Amino acid sequence: MNIHKFVMPEIIFGNGSISEVGNCCLRLGASNVLIVSDRGISEVGWLDVVIDSCVKAGLKYETFIDITINPKDTEVDKGRNIYLKYGCDSVIGIGGGSAIDAAKAIALLATNGGVIHDYEGVDKIKHPLPPQIMIPTTAGSGSEVSQFSIILNTEKQKKMTIISKSLIPDIAIIDPETLVTKSSHLTASTGIDVLTHGIESYISLAATPLTDVHAKNSISLVAKYLRPSVASKLNKEAKTNMAMASLQAGIAFSNAILGAVHAMSHAVGGRYPILHGDVNSILLPHVMEFNYLANPQKFADIAYLLGLNDCDISKMEAAKKAIDLVKELIQDVGAPQRLSEIHVKKEEIPQMSLTALNDACMITNPRDVTVEIIEELFRKAW
Repeated sequence: MNIHKFVMPEIIFGNGSISEVGNCCLRLGASNVLIVSDRGISEVGWLDVVIDSCVKAGLKYETFIDITINPKDTEVDKGRNIYLKYGCDSVIGIGGGSAIDAAKAIALLATNGGVIHDYEGVDKIKHPLPPQIMIPTTAGSGSEVSQFSIILNTEKQKKMTIISKSLIPDIAIIDPETLVTKSSHLTASTGIDVLTHGIESYISLAATPLTDVHAKNSISLVAKYLRPSVASKLNKEAKTNMAMASLQAGIAFSNAILGAVHAMSHAVGGRYPILHGDVNSILLPHVMEFNYLANPQKFADIAYLLGLNDCDISKMEAAKKAIDLVKELIQDVGAPQRLSEIHVKKEEIPQMSLTALNDACMITNPRDVTVEIIEELFRKAW
C-alpha cells in the first residue's frame, strides 16, 4: 500500500484578507511580532497595512525590511538579532519569496540557535518555531505554504535549500489585491515560476494523487490567466486566478518537491542577483526537452492543460507539444530566453553544474542526471 503525506497551513484567501493579519496573530497567541519585508513593499504601502492591522489588534511590533533579492545568510542573522533583542514571540513575512523565505529562516534561528548553514538539507530542525504568518505579494514563490526556505550562503555563493515541515507557516494570507503593485516584468517572472512549480511537482518522482490535483490546476490557470495578468495591473479576474495558481502550485511542490529546473536555477541564483523566475523561464524548456522521455503521459497531460486541442496525435507528439506551448507562453509574456541575456558567464557553467547536481531538488527529478548532462543543458540555455 502506498502511503502519502500531505501538509499545508491554514489558508485565508480573498481580496482584503491582508487586514486579518492582526487577528490571526492573536489567535496564535502572539503579543510582540517581528514583521519581515523589503523596502519595495514598504514603499508601495503594504507594510503600513500590516502594521495598522497589528496596532488595531493591540500588538507590539518591530520591523526588519532589509531583505534583498535572493535573501542572504547575513540578512537572516540581522533579523534574528532584532527578534531576540526586542523579545518578539512571532513572525510575519510579507513580500515575495525572498522576504518570506527570510522570515522563515529568522523564525528558525530564533528558537533553534546556531547559524542558518547548520540547517541546510532535510529535517535538521530540532525545536518548534514561533508562530508564523506569511503574506505573499507576488504570484509567486508559493513559499507561504511550503516547507522550503532558500537562503544564499554569501561566502560560497551558493543557495542553501532548507526543507522541513517545521517551516510550513501556521497561517498563509493570500490577498490578490496586493498583486496590483507589481510591474509587468515581475508579474511575468513570478508567473513563469508558478508554471515551473506546477510542471516540476506534477512530474516529480514524489508526486502523488493529492499533489497532482493542485499541480494540474495551477498549470491550467497559468495558461489562461498569465498573459492577461501581465497585460494589465487592473485585471482583477486575472490577478485572483494567478494568486490561486501560485497557491496551488506551492501546495503541490511543498509536498512533491521539484526537479532539475530549480536545482539549476538555485545554482545560478547563488552567483548572480537575478530574479529566480527569470532563470526558470530560460531553463524550463530545455529541462522539459530532457525530461519528457521519463513520463510521456504526464507531459502529454501538461500539453492539454496548456491548451492543446488536437486529440488525434500520439502521446509522444502531445508530450513534445507541451514544450512548444511553454516556449510560446514565455515568449508572449516577454520573459528572458537565454542565459546570455541576463549576463551569466559561460565559463561558470562547470561550477554551477556541480552545485546543481548536489541540490536537494535534483533528487526528485524524473530522469537521471549527471554533471555532464547538466553542463550540456546549461550550454543549450546559454
